[in-house]
Amino acid sequence: MGAAAQTEQPMAVPQRPAGVQITNNPEDQDQRIPLRDREGDEAQAPRRNQNAPSVRESIPLPPEPDTEFQEFVTSTLGRRLPIFGQNLFRNVPSTFAPLDRVPVTPDYLIGPGDELVVHSWGQIDINYRAVVDRTGTIYLPRVGAISVAGLRYDQLNDAIKSAIGRVYKNFELSVTLGQLRSIQVFVVGQVRRPGVYTVSSLSTLVNALFASGGPSSHGSMRNIQLKRQGKEVTSFDLYDLIVRGDKSKDAQLLPGDVIYVAPVGRLAALSGSVNVPAIFELKDHDTLGDAISYAGGLTTTAAGQRAMVERIDDHHARRTEEFSLAADGLGKELHDGDIVRFLHISPRFENTVTLRGNVSVPGRYPWHDGMRVRDLIPRRDVLVTYEYWKRQNRLALDPESESFQLKEDRQRRGRTQSYSDQRPSPSSNDRPDQQDRQDQSPSSNNDQDREQRTGERDQSRERPTDRIEAQRATEEEIKNEVKRSAAEINWEYALVQRLNPDDLTTRLLPFNLGKAIAGDDAQNLPLQPGDVITIFSQADMQVPIGQQSKFVRLEGEFKTAGVYQVEPGETLQHLLVRVGGFTPEAYLYGAEFTRESTREEQQRRLDQYIDDLSKAIERNAGAQRNLSPEEALAERQSLEGQRRLLDRMRALKANGRIVMELKPGTATLASFPDLVLEDGDRLLVPFRPATVNVLGSVYNSNAFIYKPGKTVGDYLRLSGGSTRDGDKGRSFVIRADGSTLSSQSFHGLFSGGLNTVPLMPGDTVVVPEKLDKGAVLRGFKDWTQIVGQFVLGAAAVKVLLQ
Repeated sequence: MGAAAQTEQPMAVPQRPAGVQITNNPEDQDQRIPLRDREGDEAQAPRRNQNAPSVRESIPLPPEPDTEFQEFVTSTLGRRLPIFGQNLFRNVPSTFAPLDRVPVTPDYLIGPGDELVVHSWGQIDINYRAVVDRTGTIYLPRVGAISVAGLRYDQLNDAIKSAIGRVYKNFELSVTLGQLRSIQVFVVGQVRRPGVYTVSSLSTLVNALFASGGPSSHGSMRNIQLKRQGKEVTSFDLYDLIVRGDKSKDAQLLPGDVIYVAPVGRLAALSGSVNVPAIFELKDHDTLGDAISYAGGLTTTAAGQRAMVERIDDHHARRTEEFSLAADGLGKELHDGDIVRFLHISPRFENTVTLRGNVSVPGRYPWHDGMRVRDLIPRRDVLVTYEYWKRQNRLALDPESESFQLKEDRQRRGRTQSYSDQRPSPSSNDRPDQQDRQDQSPSSNNDQDREQRTGERDQSRERPTDRIEAQRATEEEIKNEVKRSAAEINWEYALVQRLNPDDLTTRLLPFNLGKAIAGDDAQNLPLQPGDVITIFSQADMQVPIGQQSKFVRLEGEFKTAGVYQVEPGETLQHLLVRVGGFTPEAYLYGAEFTRESTREEQQRRLDQYIDDLSKAIERNAGAQRNLSPEEALAERQSLEGQRRLLDRMRALKANGRIVMELKPGTATLASFPDLVLEDGDRLLVPFRPATVNVLGSVYNSNAFIYKPGKTVGDYLRLSGGSTRDGDKGRSFVIRADGSTLSSQSFHGLFSGGLNTVPLMPGDTVVVPEKLDKGAVLRGFKDWTQIVGQFVLGAAAVKVLLQ
């Protein structure tokens, strides 16, 4: 339907169905645009304005400010409540089907402007479209004028057939409606857009109400009147439509009808645990139960015993009442201005105890009279956690699976290489719970850090076969790993937490879990509703060392290498005797003993030292000095070198190695220290290596075959000696047992110094690069102090010397 001419309005055009036209000037009622081009009497349908759109653009109305009662509710509740039903008119669709294309009801009254489509065959043939003129008459050629005004649609066919039958006989007739007339109605009162609306003759009260934007915030949703010739035809309640979907009181519109929206009636606000919290309009004698039905009922978590009603008493005071949600309370009438709050149900559990911590199924359990700890934990297997079985099942995973691959990546970062470099095949006994301790192996981590820095450069040069072999090796290492599947239970201590109902203080009742499950009445505590029982593992709090379960790894040249559980108070020497000692190929002097607690302390000290050195470098770099251009360039180059050295030092990781000071060539099982073992200790005894390594600033940095009696000087000569940048005076040796010998430690003892020291298999000779001992590096200690203090191995030195 086209748009009729209308006066300019300052407000935005409301969203409305297609085929609806608004005007605020009653004199414009004849200046309407026809629904579509049609044949017939042009006098009944003025020519369409070619510049006017067929459907006006729908623009949402601006939001209305809150009413005084809304602001009052907001200040009372601390939250804004909408007016119930207004959201129905917030976004009215602009795509309604034109009303001239919907079926016509049998009781539709024919009037001026309606188009009749008449078809006749037999003695007379008629195929004609006739428009009802203002006198209510149509004209049919060869028949004449026929009066149809006031006829219902179901009477139309018989009336026209009777008129034609006075002239012709033996014919059949079909009469339908074509283009329908438009009518003008008035929408007034408390609406968003009052005015005169041109609508289809099939429109109803609800259609026009939507076209006007609906009642305003001060208009009634429950008293919408349709008036015709001064009399009320119907009164429509929008709550019937919104709450119950009842549209039975909707009425079809006729020309000149008036839709009147009365001012809003009594209001009440419903907040809290109702499905639709809002401000509702009340009819006379509406009760609390009626209001709850408007709000969609109570929520699932509502406290269904009572509601709190805040009431305005005689427009001068406020008071609070409590309404029962039983039949008598629901039947109480609400007053204008009531604010009803529905409470939430309490989160408290009745007759319930809570079990949490290191248990298989933590949660809430029903309490009963005489209940004790053993009733809640009848068997020890109740304490086997879900994570334990999850890890157990993971042991059977295919190494190619994603979860297994993630674990494999973590282990690869922590895998030590000091022994595998000497073996023809990798060890198959590493386990995941050792990965953090092994994380500090110098060879593995420094190689990895170097790989991270040069990964992009070296990726193109990496051979596919290398990657495949590394993957196969890792899978072989992982498939037989031994680990603790879950943290073990603390059988000596568990806890009942109880709230004292008298003073609301919390009491802690510790008990011995093992004895309680065994049936000891003194430890099998009685339980009360609300108790929280917490089961601890040995990982939650440190238990006495004698109660701890400790695993130690023995790798390499043992008669029975493997993972062993340590007996309470057992020492390293005792364990070595218990497992049967070493193989004949064992190289005891090169034994590597690592401990997690030692690693953590070494790493802490190393990090602190690097931080202090970094601060010193940056402090000196920021100092302002008067330097010549040449001196400034040299200073910058020196600073860059110092920062590169600092970066390399940050890549160092402590490995937790403890030097056992075994004598070369004469060490036996009895030579090992009588050291009490800790959980996670690891002893690696390699077979006797065949080489001695020479690293650093030498012409041929390489591994050389070990020969008894050869000294440091002999191997330095085999490597070609120190280069021009090598600091031969600060050379040092990293012994196979982890100790360090430096040139400085031999001054004054004998003339040969370090060069005359005989080497053992697995020893490493290091010739460091000369360092600029300027002001910036005054905090840098001697190489041997760094290596010896943090027990760094040959792989770590390689990183420093890059």
